Amino acid sequence: MTDTGSTTRRLRRTMMAAAAAVLMAGSASAGVVKIGLLAPLTGPASADGQEFQRGAQLAIDEVNAAGGIGGNTFELVVGDVKDQSSGNVTSAVERLLGDADVHMMLTGYASLTNFEIDNMAEAEMPYMLAATSQQTRDIIAPNPDKYMCCWSWTPSFDAYNTDVTAFAENLAAEGKLKLAHKTVAIISSDNAYSKTISEGMKKTFGAKGWTVTVDEMVPFGEVTDWRSILAKVRQNPPEVVINTDYLPGNSASFLNQFLEQPTKSLVFLQYAPSVPEFVQLTGKKSDGVIYDLLGGSLVSPKNPRAEEVATKFKARYNVESGTYGVALYEMVNIYFDALRKVGDPADHKAIMKALGETDKPTVAGRLKFDPATHLAMQGDDYIPITFFQIWDGKRALISPAKYATDSFKLQPWMQ
Repeated sequence: MTDTGSTTRRLRRTMMAAAAAVLMAGSASAGVVKIGLLAPLTGPASADGQEFQRGAQLAIDEVNAAGGIGGNTFELVVGDVKDQSSGNVTSAVERLLGDADVHMMLTGYASLTNFEIDNMAEAEMPYMLAATSQQTRDIIAPNPDKYMCCWSWTPSFDAYNTDVTAFAENLAAEGKLKLAHKTVAIISSDNAYSKTISEGMKKTFGAKGWTVTVDEMVPFGEVTDWRSILAKVRQNPPEVVINTDYLPGNSASFLNQFLEQPTKSLVFLQYAPSVPEFVQLTGKKSDGVIYDLLGGSLVSPKNPRAEEVATKFKARYNVESGTYGVALYEMVNIYFDALRKVGDPADHKAIMKALGETDKPTVAGRLKFDPATHLAMQGDDYIPITFFQIWDGKRALISPAKYATDSFKLQPWMQ
């Protein structure tokens, strides 16, 4: 860390000590508690950043309207991580950590490598994050006690690496998809999230006897022209086409250009179709698109919490929530649960412990943390991997069967 970072942390510890002295009279004392949010409010992922902010603000406004907690009300302060570069993330992290009134930090994703976890551990700052859980596990698992600060809304990404293969093979077994040759084209973006998933997919497809006909990676950032890659796809049309670029604008451009001359391939797009912007950019062309989520909203009769929170979000903002709007709403409420249990927002160690003890139903399923990795536990009885298909701008939950509200339908270009 830079000397500036060390100075910031020393200043914060001094300010926190002074604040603790003021609070020694025995109560948390009435005041405004700040919740720090790391979000890409500008740059190519700004649609997600806006979702983070909306979901977190909704939860804060609700608790403030109900009188706060223990005499405290809450304020959201945002650090814009912009393009998620290390410099921009570090700047946002240090600014928020330098504010002695910030007693909780959270994000959907900030750096993608999650290096800021070490900042939170050193500052003893409670922190909840989502996305890139492979990187979270790699940081925390070697010494989980060192990172009692930090807890992940999303479970292990291992299912992202394996379950698309199983999904396609199950469709074939059910007679809904023809797999004569077991061929797949995999396109990715050079960032920690997309690359980790695509590399895992390639290993799984290879182990299952599939042939990867196209293996391409584009530089991270805005991509408007996919035609050279799509030309390679069309030379030897695969039975499955996958793009793991998570930016909705990029994914929309890919789909629109694929449909200029489609192959009869099952098209799977990672994450991006869950963002409302994707459907706005593709319109009817998005019909049939498939994507999956870990930590996505389970809007199903078997999970009424998801419908409840989605309805609140739509009523407040007049737009449907993507993955992160409702997730950040829940993450803020998890902090509120911990604070009600602890009482004092300045008692960060107790808040961290209470966060780790979370076990409750959420929009994504039952949230309980693995003490060895600090990731949410994964599985149909906890946070399942969910597959969705888009029709008429709506997202139909088609797997797992326990929660499914619809079934797979052949994509229009495959008919």
